[in-house]
Amino acid sequence: MKWITREKPKIDRLACPWLISRFIDDEPEFLFVPVDEVIPKAEETGAIPYDVAYVEFTHYSDQCTFDYFVKKYEIEDPAVHEIAKIVRAADTDRYDLASQAAGLWAITAGLSHNYSNDHELLDIGMVIYDALYSWAKYHKDEKHAQNPTEGMLLAVYRKFLSEKSTKKIPPWVEELKEMIQDKIDTDLTLSLKEVSSSLEVHPAYLSREFSKYFDDLNFGEYLRKLRIERAVKLLEETNYSLTEIAYLTGFSDQSHFTRIFKKQMGTPPSDFRKSMLKSKK
Repeated sequence: MKWITREKPKIDRLACPWLISRFIDDEPEFLFVPVDEVIPKAEETGAIPYDVAYVEFTHYSDQCTFDYFVKKYEIEDPAVHEIAKIVRAADTDRYDLASQAAGLWAITAGLSHNYSNDHELLDIGMVIYDALYSWAKYHKDEKHAQNPTEGMLLAVYRKFLSEKSTKKIPPWVEELKEMIQDKIDTDLTLSLKEVSSSLEVHPAYLSREFSKYFDDLNFGEYLRKLRIERAVKLLEETNYSLTEIAYLTGFSDQSHFTRIFKKQMGTPPSDFRKSMLKSKK
């Protein structure tokens, strides 16, 4: 059968031909054309269109075209379902669904950039998805460091990090900690430029080195962490409203405060306060 989709295939439009070739159609022929030519060419050639709007084989809800092929042809292979999750995550920018998704996007985007001939690109894509299938079927639960040699190298790397962490802390680190501590109860709107000027340290260097000495957080993340810690203390020890606490901890408004608090603590400040009061009772 003939199958047709948009040119310059990536993620889903490489995964679908792989699935069609390996599980659906013994002699498939794939056509790649500009998006506005897919439907006319499909009608002209009798090819089945996929991964375009207003056709059967396309996205539905939060599912991508690959998911529909798997469902349509009732493919039960667990390895294919594992690939479906990765393809869906990569194709919809939901990297929380599968850690491999970001890598799949990077690889297919790079291939699409390097190959102007879509059929040459597809040939390479087939190899990529064959490898992904083998991983999903035979190696999904393995860790790279399980290999004795890799484990030894990892141990060396960790030892290096441990030795590195014992190096002398630069003077500006202690000075910056004191500067932040002085501000913590009055003003947490410090800027990187302001701090760099006070410490007489170049802002690019400060930005690069900051996380090494401040909980693996960048400058902005560290200040937000301190603001939230102070907010927790105010929620526990005072009757201030959320708007007042947002103001006292340097947030632009209550909405901004609530969003950052929930992101850091896993619960909105109002629920946190209720839970804290309930536990006290």
